[in-house]
Amino acid sequence: MEKNSFTEKDSLELISQMIQQSKKNMEIGSGNILLYYGYPAVILAVVIYLLVHMTHNPIWWTLWFLMFLPPVIINLVQKRSKPRVTTHVDKAINSTWSILGWLFFLSVICITGIGAITGHYNFQLMLPLSLLYAGIGISITGVITNFKLMIYTPLAAFVVAIYMLASLITDTSVFDWWNLLFGASFLIMMVIPGYILNNKAKESC
Repeated sequence: MEKNSFTEKDSLELISQMIQQSKKNMEIGSGNILLYYGYPAVILAVVIYLLVHMTHNPIWWTLWFLMFLPPVIINLVQKRSKPRVTTHVDKAINSTWSILGWLFFLSVICITGIGAITGHYNFQLMLPLSLLYAGIGISITGVITNFKLMIYTPLAAFVVAIYMLASLITDTSVFDWWNLLFGASFLIMMVIPGYILNNKAKESC
């Protein structure tokens, strides 16, 4: 009977390889998955702010529902691309974002349901909730992939989210410039780490 020669060093090396593979798998086309969510959020934040500020029409806030398009596009790109190596680390990251994705969806359903009963549709709650959900996802992904910048940059989103929730409780007012705060939060926690991750990937090629 053969002895298992898989040492602790081999185990650590395997884990390191899986983490590196997962970082590589985060790249999609010319940019990684962080940029695919980060850039649309920043652009939408500026566009919605300008439209609401200039027209004073709250209907433009509904453009935030366009943020459901990036995951659809990403799934289409992944299905059409060549098969890739999927590690246990990838599965952990995918499971994390799958749960958070359902939280986004269920939040919209709950707000819609409660609105249908009470007559008040508080979709403004989606701004701070989205920051909290996305921030948690980014931090967990950072911990799993050992990319420390992704662990700490969501702190900006958490601070903004708590500020928004506290304001809604005490004042119930929603300001158009909150869109800019939202966009700035995504710039810090997604675009900047995504850009750095891309540069590191290019340097390693």
